[in-house]
Amino acid sequence: MKKRLFSFYEASILRRPILALLASLMLIAWLATHIPNFTLDASADSLVLEGDQALKYSREISKRYASEDFLLVTYRPHEDLLSEPVLADLQKLRDRLSQLNGVSSIVTILDVPLLQSPKITVDNISADSIRSLKTPGIDKELVRAELQNSPLYKSLLTSPDGQTTAIQVNLERDAQFYTLLYEREALRDRQREAELSREEHHQLKAVEEQFRDYSIEFNERQSHLVDEVRAILDQHRDNARLFLGGVPMIAADMVSFVKSDLVVFGSGIIIFIICTLAVIFRRFIWVILPLLTCVLSATFMLGLITWLDWRMTVISSNFVALLLIITLSITIHLVVRYRELLLASPDCDQRTLVVQTTATMIKPCIYTALTTVVAFASLVVSGIRPVIDFGWMMTIGVTAALIIVFVVIPASLLLVKKPDVHALKTNGVPTTLRFAGITERHGTLILWVGAILTALSVLGVTRLEVENRFIDYFHESTEIYQGMEVIDAELGGTIPLEIILDADTQDDTFNDSDVELANSQPGSDESQFDEGLDDEFDDEFADDFESDFDDGEDSNIKPSVWFNRAGLARIEQVHDYLDSLDVTGKVMSLATPYKVLRELTSGIDDIQLALIQSKLPDVINRAMVKPYLDEDIDQARIVVRVMETSHSLRRDELLHQVYAHLTQELGFEKDQVHLTGMLVLYNNMLQSLYRSQILTLGAVFVAIVLMFLVLFRSLSLSLLAIAPNILAAGIVLGGMGLFGIPLDIMTVTIAAISVGIGVDNTIHYVHRFRTEFPKDRNYLATMYRCHGSIGKAMFYTSITIIVGFSILALSNFTPSIYFGLLTGTAMFAALMGALLLLPKLIITFKPLGSEVK
Repeated sequence: MKKRLFSFYEASILRRPILALLASLMLIAWLATHIPNFTLDASADSLVLEGDQALKYSREISKRYASEDFLLVTYRPHEDLLSEPVLADLQKLRDRLSQLNGVSSIVTILDVPLLQSPKITVDNISADSIRSLKTPGIDKELVRAELQNSPLYKSLLTSPDGQTTAIQVNLERDAQFYTLLYEREALRDRQREAELSREEHHQLKAVEEQFRDYSIEFNERQSHLVDEVRAILDQHRDNARLFLGGVPMIAADMVSFVKSDLVVFGSGIIIFIICTLAVIFRRFIWVILPLLTCVLSATFMLGLITWLDWRMTVISSNFVALLLIITLSITIHLVVRYRELLLASPDCDQRTLVVQTTATMIKPCIYTALTTVVAFASLVVSGIRPVIDFGWMMTIGVTAALIIVFVVIPASLLLVKKPDVHALKTNGVPTTLRFAGITERHGTLILWVGAILTALSVLGVTRLEVENRFIDYFHESTEIYQGMEVIDAELGGTIPLEIILDADTQDDTFNDSDVELANSQPGSDESQFDEGLDDEFDDEFADDFESDFDDGEDSNIKPSVWFNRAGLARIEQVHDYLDSLDVTGKVMSLATPYKVLRELTSGIDDIQLALIQSKLPDVINRAMVKPYLDEDIDQARIVVRVMETSHSLRRDELLHQVYAHLTQELGFEKDQVHLTGMLVLYNNMLQSLYRSQILTLGAVFVAIVLMFLVLFRSLSLSLLAIAPNILAAGIVLGGMGLFGIPLDIMTVTIAAISVGIGVDNTIHYVHRFRTEFPKDRNYLATMYRCHGSIGKAMFYTSITIIVGFSILALSNFTPSIYFGLLTGTAMFAALMGALLLLPKLIITFKPLGSEVK
């Protein structure tokens, strides 16, 4: 079978080099025509777990409460916040922002209703009585006190020192975008639950395509809007210190990061390849051929993913760099072997040299590619679409790189003159032979060092954490980082957590303990609860109240389980508990206006609450009630802003703690309490990725050992071969645990990928060792021969990969920096394992049989 396959390869490629090159170039050229349509994606959906039920629930809640995307501007003037020049500048900024297409409304301290400047009594609340900062003659000192102390505005619109304010730029909810999204998700849910009909399957495909196309347009509009907002902010930076925040801004900036990384990584790797090849081989042909092969591989994959409509994300932004590095490593092995054969047989014709090179290298290269493919294929079980796509991109990319290398390099060599053999000769002892000498003289020390590193790795792995700060994904110089710091420190936190409280279906009425709880709240008066209407409400108001609850068609509200003193008291308990946590910032719920109402009157009973609810001006109702109460299903919503910059934040622990407190301490039924929001979705993604990839790492090792068994046909040799790679992965994971580097969406994949790439050295070394050993059946002599031949190719490719990955340190995305540096560290450990530990293990255990004395 193997001979037939190689015969086919020889007949189709080596005997027709011009045809093979032309066919390859034509295919790659056709794919390259699609590259101008290449698109990027940095939406919030790229950071959540696909198919997560929590994601489905979050979208339902977002739809129910008509949540809008928004941009948040932090504004800290150089003068007093409430001075006339500052307010005039703020008004001008507000007006300019409100005129932008796509902006639905603006919320600033100029717009919000002021209820305590001076204090308005409950019975006088009306649209005409509401004041704002724009009201002529308003007392600014009272306004300052209200903005800094009111439960509605403190640490939300103004900072504790009263000098920083927030401008919330609400964006129009794109009905078409969400219609397509909900239609797609409904069909996907149906597909997961049961087999779709042919018509439904076609419908799903059509909707997915429509959504992909429309989302490009949607993201471009939002990105353009962010640019327009920034342009307006630039006109006001002389008067204030301004930062822009919000999910649309983060998404737009991450697209810019991806574009920048593609340019930096691509150009950096190309320059690095040229320099590396020039230093190693010192001949023009050995620079051009590998460089051409790398460029063709990258062009092929960029064209293919564009044709397949795969989106590049921050996660896959290093895809081009990785592909170039892997292609180069395969190329170097092929070139080094060709040069070895040329030196050994300088009289051979070019065709014989090329055939011998491909014949001896195709088998180990296929297996090294397969192990790398296994590593990247392990990412497709993550459940996170960008990680899945990244896994498939690299799986296909590595396969394509192998094919392109074995077409372009041999076919090109057949079309050029054989190099001068004298130019290949070098003086001095190869560096790799020094490693062989270290192994011979200090083998016992190598084994002890390996054992110590193994113990430290195990200790470090036990200390690994999946928690991280999202803010640390970005450099301190970026606006994302600086804006999140300001918002967290001064304006109530960044990442939203929502607590949804459903009405208790078992009992729609509150019991005596609930009444007692309500009466115990600050500002309550038990006698008022029993007596009904307070004296300040006359019979006319009572008649209005009764008519509001009439069963006829004119009824405009219905009694709520939550909008009474007992219900609000329970919400307030939850509200105050969440507010007391160290990692939470601003908490908003029905308890917020309830606290304000208590400050406006000496006491409120249930009838007054119902009356107030029916008489609230629409501007206050929309701001204070509707976002936190769905009267149709009697559901309460509490929104918490979590301090993402907090070093003590442990998302998974926080979510379990909150749920346990509400159900065990506050007495809510388990099916009443639901936690949702971006914090939950992001935590689910991290936890799932951690579990799937750590478990998958074991599967990767098993798969590689099975490949070794097929390749080496020896269990003992296979186990010895995998040992250095397990140690290399352990060193990286253990080092992360010991140095407190958390696992995240990028670094959690390092171990599997490092093993998949690092094991290439092991395959090449053991394959060559098995070929060389029968010559004299002397383990030590075989080791020196292998270090002097294949060891050089391993050394060149590993150094290339290590330095190549280090280029990722130029990224604006911190996980990419960690990914590059840690993977480079793993590759260095794998190289040392292959040149020091592996030969010592082979010499010690003699898996190929006894030596000949």
